[in-house]
Amino acid sequence: MSVSREVVLEGHIIDSGMMESCFSTIMDLGGSFTVEAFDIGRRKDEESYARMLVEAEDESTLQSILHELHQHGANPADPKDAKLKPAPADQVVPKGFYSTTNHPTYIRYDDEWLEVEHMEMDCAVVVEDGAEQRSADRSSGQGPRDDGAEPRAYTKVLNAVEEGDRIVTGETGIRVDPPSRPRDSGGAFGFMQGGVSAERPSESTIQKIAGAIEETKRDGGTVLAVCGPALIHSGAREDMARLVREGYVDMLSAGNGFAVHDIERDLYGTSLGVDTETLDHARHGHKHHIYAISEVIREGGIEAAVESGTIESGVMYECIENDRPFVLAGSIRDDGPLPDTITDAVEAQNAIREQAHEADMVLMLSTLLHSVAVGNCLPSTTRVVCVDINPSTVTQLLDRGSAQAVGMVTDIGTFVPTLAEQLDGE
Repeated sequence: MSVSREVVLEGHIIDSGMMESCFSTIMDLGGSFTVEAFDIGRRKDEESYARMLVEAEDESTLQSILHELHQHGANPADPKDAKLKPAPADQVVPKGFYSTTNHPTYIRYDDEWLEVEHMEMDCAVVVEDGAEQRSADRSSGQGPRDDGAEPRAYTKVLNAVEEGDRIVTGETGIRVDPPSRPRDSGGAFGFMQGGVSAERPSESTIQKIAGAIEETKRDGGTVLAVCGPALIHSGAREDMARLVREGYVDMLSAGNGFAVHDIERDLYGTSLGVDTETLDHARHGHKHHIYAISEVIREGGIEAAVESGTIESGVMYECIENDRPFVLAGSIRDDGPLPDTITDAVEAQNAIREQAHEADMVLMLSTLLHSVAVGNCLPSTTRVVCVDINPSTVTQLLDRGSAQAVGMVTDIGTFVPTLAEQLDGE
């Protein structure tokens, strides 16, 4: 005897490929479907609606299908409240807990939909009601909160889960809304739908990226740059420093190596021992990055080295001088490291997460590992630009699920100066 469940799809479900993906998923997993209602939006600003009856031979197969459909944005036609279970211990979640996507998500609680705050992938969802919030405020000495405090739902990474947190489990009462691909390409961000291509005209694409940055800034948004050491090696350091100085880049996320070679360039005129202008290998240049680290440690940190006049130029210099926050996340490969580099992996993740949640647009510039770290924390609604000379790097980063993203396969030493010229016009 077969079992069935009704699901609905809403939005630009044809243009975005959502409906096709759902049909394929059902058939690939051994189910069948009947389209019971289908209303097509006939204008660019109209959304479509479909209601389907999904059938399978047994409950286990049906649940597997529904789980996959849920990731594509298909939601139950008759939603019920989400199932909540307490966390049995710190950093331990109940079995069968709901693991988030990076798409906008809503939890049904007391017959109301709560938008999940701080959306990112691979997290648990914690639900608090107003009474719990008021009790927590009193116990922390903050005084009683307004009795009208609303319930809320938000994500927590596993290592932040506390015993007793009410965790969403299963698939019931959860609505996922993947951002739809717009039907037109208007606006500054309309071009960010084209995937990855090494053949796309570079200058025109960079011009559009510059326009997207300018629109983000006009709207009061925040731009985060995720930078790898290749940016310094390729000679783009001064142009990136200019973007920071002029306020086109609000925050910086990088590794120890990026900052070290940026500072090495200021102190010794080299990056990894190579003069970035003449491309000559300096005598004993292989020692320069170690010397640079030593000088910063001697000063007590990057800010102190800037204040003393030891560091007089570069990206890190402009971050300090213009109060642009930065996160330097360490790795097991680091020399030194610099005093400013966060060597605790969990602490570094939390710092990256805080930046990612603030960003309205992210530039991922020639660094796979740090871009993946930031990308893991981004909701799918954040605008992303990824630039790398390696096509597979660009593809891997864009496949992490941003709805508004563009990838360029090009030399970072060409991209950054051209972008700076487009933005600053000097």
